[in-house]
Amino acid sequence: MFDMLVVGGGLIGCATAWHLARAGASVLLVEAGDINAGASGRNAGSLHFQIERRFIENGDAMAAQAAQIVALNRMAVDDWRGLEAEVGEDLHVVMHGGLMVAETAAEVALLAAKVAREQAYGLDTRLVDGDAARRIAPYLSPGILAACHSPDEGHADPRTITPALARAAKAAGAVLRTGARVVSIERRHGIFEVGVDRAGVVTQVQCHRLLLATGAFTPQVARLANVHVPLFPVALQMNVTARVAPFLPHLIQHVGRRLSMKQAHSGNVLIGGGWPSRLGATPTVRPGLSHASLRGNLRAAVDVVPSVADLDLIRTWTAVTTISADQLPIAGEVPAMPGMFVAAGGSAFTLGPTFARLVAEAMLGRADQHLKIVSPGRFDHLNSFMGTA
Repeated sequence: MFDMLVVGGGLIGCATAWHLARAGASVLLVEAGDINAGASGRNAGSLHFQIERRFIENGDAMAAQAAQIVALNRMAVDDWRGLEAEVGEDLHVVMHGGLMVAETAAEVALLAAKVAREQAYGLDTRLVDGDAARRIAPYLSPGILAACHSPDEGHADPRTITPALARAAKAAGAVLRTGARVVSIERRHGIFEVGVDRAGVVTQVQCHRLLLATGAFTPQVARLANVHVPLFPVALQMNVTARVAPFLPHLIQHVGRRLSMKQAHSGNVLIGGGWPSRLGATPTVRPGLSHASLRGNLRAAVDVVPSVADLDLIRTWTAVTTISADQLPIAGEVPAMPGMFVAAGGSAFTLGPTFARLVAEAMLGRADQHLKIVSPGRFDHLNSFMGTA
């Protein structure tokens, strides 16, 4: 019998197991594959605390809704700044600031509205004109008319973070088992009985609290408990250049075009921003490359930072992440299944350490109101006929 069972060996799963174990709980983490093999290890590592372009472009209602998670973004700034000291390892966390740029008058107006929302919720952002933006980042194109500057944004190394958190969880007393796939979930008299298949041998694990931190696989795993979690797979692609001398210390985004850029600790420039790849039939099928997305992404990058045109592109890769119907993350306890928690959905890298800390607190019975905006309860109507006693 364990106090807590965490399903999923990505950033959120490993970080939550670490927090729970540090608090004295007995914790088992199971991962169907390897630690960090999913989206946690295949994203581009952006720490984007501004309201994202994907919310702004879908109208005022969605932008207003997204602004409500700015409180979580503010918490994430502090969590990322303190993470290396807490874990005791160099995680290549860089927070030299970020710029979301605009190239047209309409985009400048979008930036101004976004900044007003962010400042109303206490986020440290400011609108600067093109000349001021180039004083901060001289490599920006003369075509940039304005930018939103966030002094806290940056990036971290996805290949380093989660393995370090897994080591920290293990050192704190958590048990980690890879190659362990959940095949059944039952809840009897307040105790979860979870079937875990490891190398063809199914073991029944009992626990008081259960967390699904399984990314795009969350809907399938939740269905084992007769619960709907409305998350949908999204196939994206990213690009990386050859290593070059440091010249790009900031996270660069665009308010009207899909773009994110940053220079990694190794010197490679990572170029992404939400460009789609070709989704496979299931989340286990590697998404196919989209040449149209590749051309569009690189065109946006060169338009914003012209010197990128001189760099050698060495790799384009694809990955599957997941979003909810309203594009906000889903994190917290599932009302239809008391004791079962979920943490997945958009911004899972940027907000991952914060979700892990808050969900761990909730699993320990010390919940606060910060997760209310992203609670699974907002989709509870989908489980009117689901769940178990």
